[in-house]
Amino acid sequence: MPQAKSEKTGIIYKINGPIVQLKEDAGFMMNEMVYVGRQRLVGEVIGLAAEKTTIQVYEETTGIKPGETVTGTGAPVTVTLAPGILNNIFDGIERPLSEIAKAGGAYINRGVNVESLDTAKKWQVHMTVRKGDRICGGTVIAEVPETPAILHKVMVPPDKEGYVLETAADGEYTISDPLLTLQHDDGSQETLTMTQKWPIRQARPVARRFPAGQPLVTGQRILDTLFPLAKGGTAAIPGGFGTGKTMTQHQIAKWSDANIIIYIGCGERGNEMTQVLEEFSELTDPKTGRPLMDRTTLIANTSNMPVAAREASLYSGLTLAEYYRDMGYHVAIMADSTSRWAEALRELSGRLEEMPAEEGFPAYLASRLSAFYERAGLMENLNGTEGSVSIIGAVSPQGGDFSEPVTQNTKRFVRCFWGLDKSLAYARHFPAISWLTSYSDYMNDLASWYSDHVNRDFVDYRNQIVSLLSQESSLMEIVKLIGSDVLPDDQKLILEIAKVIRVGFLQQNAFHKDDTCVPLEKQFKMMEIILYLYQKSRSLISMGMPMSVLKEDSVFDKVTAIKYDVPNDRLAMLEDYKKLIDRFYDDVLERNA
Repeated sequence: MPQAKSEKTGIIYKINGPIVQLKEDAGFMMNEMVYVGRQRLVGEVIGLAAEKTTIQVYEETTGIKPGETVTGTGAPVTVTLAPGILNNIFDGIERPLSEIAKAGGAYINRGVNVESLDTAKKWQVHMTVRKGDRICGGTVIAEVPETPAILHKVMVPPDKEGYVLETAADGEYTISDPLLTLQHDDGSQETLTMTQKWPIRQARPVARRFPAGQPLVTGQRILDTLFPLAKGGTAAIPGGFGTGKTMTQHQIAKWSDANIIIYIGCGERGNEMTQVLEEFSELTDPKTGRPLMDRTTLIANTSNMPVAAREASLYSGLTLAEYYRDMGYHVAIMADSTSRWAEALRELSGRLEEMPAEEGFPAYLASRLSAFYERAGLMENLNGTEGSVSIIGAVSPQGGDFSEPVTQNTKRFVRCFWGLDKSLAYARHFPAISWLTSYSDYMNDLASWYSDHVNRDFVDYRNQIVSLLSQESSLMEIVKLIGSDVLPDDQKLILEIAKVIRVGFLQQNAFHKDDTCVPLEKQFKMMEIILYLYQKSRSLISMGMPMSVLKEDSVFDKVTAIKYDVPNDRLAMLEDYKKLIDRFYDDVLERNA
């Protein structure tokens, strides 16, 4: 953490949970990081007035008394950016939990002051600039193999530029060793190391933002095919308790084609975070064959940790993601959950005695949510590379009520909505994403990509699948009232094909080696075969064949079982299913000739 650079101090006169107030203006600046009391608890200035200064404390304030001193640092709350972030677990303000455990055991002691990153570890550095080179913000000056999966690119801070006076030789250095001497245009000189510090509440600058144009491929059929998320896009996963928000994020983190995963456990239960830590440490990255943690960072701020740090944890994770985006990587953020973050805002707002809005949330809830999701995007970085930050935020509405403020305001700012349905979850249909309430505004943006990289019929088949599911929903209203026997055969066929789509395509088994992650080519072929079966069956019904005759054949069950019966590395087997459907067609005609 930053050490105090300012001699400015103030005296505490009021304490209300994590909110501490000082009499008069102590000379601090807005969002300045401060140390509170004798234990030097980390805090942040959130309110300035002539008669008082308001601070939110990121640690438990029990035992602090009026009259104790608050010391300023002269700098905003920042995160340290350097090699060592990946394969690490931090709390909400980038303190590594492993170092905290060494300092104080299994429980986090208050006032613990540990370095965010290991300053003693030496990294193998390869310099990429030479004496006399002109460099500016974002220029890559060195490369460091941070993990076997990720090459860390040491960059010039965004606000620096000039000429290289001298560089260090390739070799082993710590993150605080000088690598390069920079001469500014005014003649002044500065030494650059591997380390940058950046304020968590300020977005890192970029050259320009690109429109959505390529999907974040997750391997989950209902997401990739029906409701895709673009790289640099935003998505919300709302759902009640037990509907599978966390597990859906786990699947995306494991199997998506993002280069780096930032998982933010924001106010979730400790046992859930423990499960995440255990699972991720055991998982093998399918891209590299090494542990998934080699390209993952976890920020753990569980429900029993101070609420102010919970509020900061999202911004800490965002800043880490933007840093790796600036290197040219595609980063996916899993925020679990933004509802707990909003609850932290509500508690802090109540302590500040602000006027509450709907359901007690602060009036600025919408603007905070928009500012968070706005930092996603597919960008051209200052160094000319292309990178993205995709944000996937879980929302935990109380009682599964999607009309509550956090869900409703989130829908305003995300373009992808994966609504979880408790009836699907209780029926053991996973992912329990409702195809009737979910949507993706990225489909039109990504249509040309699917046409070029998968098949030109991909979007058309997807639309036919959605149409069949919509027709099934309408027909089920009739079935509930008067039963299915009164339906004509063509409508009975729609119900049967929709069942094949639901069970054989949308339902996915995370514990099956071939079904847990499905390539786009197989997803397309599965759609093609299901629609081919529908086309052939509809042709038979138009000839007068009753649906009862069609169901005598096992072809519907065989098509449903494609997801298990066809391995992902043997997609040529899918060609046999069209022949199977043709034989079914011929057999029905022959039996009823």
